[in-house]
Amino acid sequence: MSDHDQVTMTGMDYSKERPAAENPLKIMDLTLRDGHQSLFATRGRTEDMIPVAEMMDEVGFWALETWGGATFDTMHRFLNEDPWERIRVLKRYAKKTPFSMLLRAQNLVGYRNYADDMARAFVERSVENGMDVFRTFDALNDYRNFETVVAVIKKCGKHFQGCICYTLTEARLGGKVYNIDFFVNKAKELENMEADSICLKDMAGLMAPYDAYDIVKAIKAVVSVPVHLHSHFTSGMSAMSHLKAVEAGVDIIDTCMSPYAYRTSHPAVEPLVMTLLGTNRDTGFDIKQLASINEVLEKDIIPKYMHLLDDTKASIIDINVLLHQTPGGMISNLINQLREMDALDKIGEV
Repeated sequence: MSDHDQVTMTGMDYSKERPAAENPLKIMDLTLRDGHQSLFATRGRTEDMIPVAEMMDEVGFWALETWGGATFDTMHRFLNEDPWERIRVLKRYAKKTPFSMLLRAQNLVGYRNYADDMARAFVERSVENGMDVFRTFDALNDYRNFETVVAVIKKCGKHFQGCICYTLTEARLGGKVYNIDFFVNKAKELENMEADSICLKDMAGLMAPYDAYDIVKAIKAVVSVPVHLHSHFTSGMSAMSHLKAVEAGVDIIDTCMSPYAYRTSHPAVEPLVMTLLGTNRDTGFDIKQLASINEVLEKDIIPKYMHLLDDTKASIIDINVLLHQTPGGMISNLINQLREMDALDKIGEV
């Protein structure tokens, strides 16, 4: 096993005016997209994002994920909302922080492969409506499905973040297929496609902490663009994986505000901010500012969605994910669909 570096301690200072860290960790917030998709079946309404959008804009996040994934479908199917209007509305409140979306490559925000002209038009309209960062993935890591949309993203001068979907055939990283070399080679492919950053996308929370260190270290050694880690909390490992990735030099990490964190979502931002306080990776975030946002979420927003939370078990982790590998953003929707059909007892069979 590799020797693991430690972050460097500096002077402790809780004030927002504390000196900037030598290499501050950047954080993308997922509350307004993957947070509610993973916990509340993507049922978050635009009106419930407005009260915190301006506050979140002041935190200093690298980006706010606000769109894509299952949101487009759910807004039509369940919420009777216009997905395009959501971007425009939130942009009026969050004017400084870039917006990010999850793009399913040639599948866009749907569940099938779309024609090239439609793919081009979709990306162009997304840019026109205010999207800045296009987190682009293909579930099979087949980057031929990137070609059409990436050309438009780059033409529009926006940020193309290429994803490597993380999966395993063994209990841990290794084996004949999903080993370090596989992920390193995929990272090289993405850099050759002119990716502006590379995201290790651990949708099911399978990445173990020491594997996170080794894979981030290996990728950082061969690419020159920022490396971003996205890891769901489902298995209970991702908060530890975050810390090992920080030690390995990861540039950006995904988190949620704590009311939208944990379970099948992502680790909370607040513990990470406090962990790195006074180190050379200090985020520079104001913990009091984060607490103010949480107060609004806890008091005014979350109570509207608690009936959608998975109540099939008491534990906030699901060790069975190491076997079934179901993505965090999928399991909450599956559970609510079964609940609506009065078939929740069939989840094991499904």
